[in-house]
Amino acid sequence: MTPHIKRLVQQLGGEADESYDARAELIWIGAEAIPTIVDGLPSLGGFGQLTAIEVFEEVGDPRCGPALVGLLSSDNWTVREWAAIALASLEIDDAVEPLRHAYRSCLERAVPPDWTEPVGIRWALTELGARSPVVPTLTARLQAAAADDALGWPSTHFTEIINDLADHAQVVLYSQFWRVDAGRTYGISGPGLDWELDWASPWEHLVEESRAWSLLEACEAPVGDDIFVVPAWIDRTDLHPEA
Repeated sequence: MTPHIKRLVQQLGGEADESYDARAELIWIGAEAIPTIVDGLPSLGGFGQLTAIEVFEEVGDPRCGPALVGLLSSDNWTVREWAAIALASLEIDDAVEPLRHAYRSCLERAVPPDWTEPVGIRWALTELGARSPVVPTLTARLQAAAADDALGWPSTHFTEIINDLADHAQVVLYSQFWRVDAGRTYGISGPGLDWELDWASPWEHLVEESRAWSLLEACEAPVGDDIFVVPAWIDRTDLHPEA
């Protein structure tokens, strides 16, 4: 079957329909296809590699771990991001140091910490137990008050959460809103405020600037018993790991 798998791997980088069909068949083949996909990764462009990452996650074979680590050095930032997320999803513990290196590279390139690549890498490090977000007591308690199957915090407590995080020197990056209806969760639009922080500013300034913008957002945010908010925030150590 190997020649057939090789053809499917090359099709991952083809037109959308061709790539989707190859993806579906490789997932169906499963673990047998993994070595051939790994061997074929260097010949694929960014789109093909992203599709290969999807196959890796669906198949769940840890043998793809070294290949995913290699993709952390890709010239394509989306490939780097997806590889990081896949490493955590597949619980590849050996990926912690490469992920830390990838995150430091983001900082060295001055990639804003609210962009998706550093967000994805921080999530991966957290999932692998190599990063512990600061969750103040009040924020943790308010989250526990949410329904068991709900995502995030009740939107009625948004202002309290923002102030609690800022009071504990956390910088809020952005917030997402979700509605829970009949056991299903839907993303909904928030105020859509578009703010940018000057990451060269002192940390204390960043904390207060993000507090001010987030409180303004809270004034216009959707509120209801079925609406939940998920703020994303970072600690000083996320921007200055050696601090």
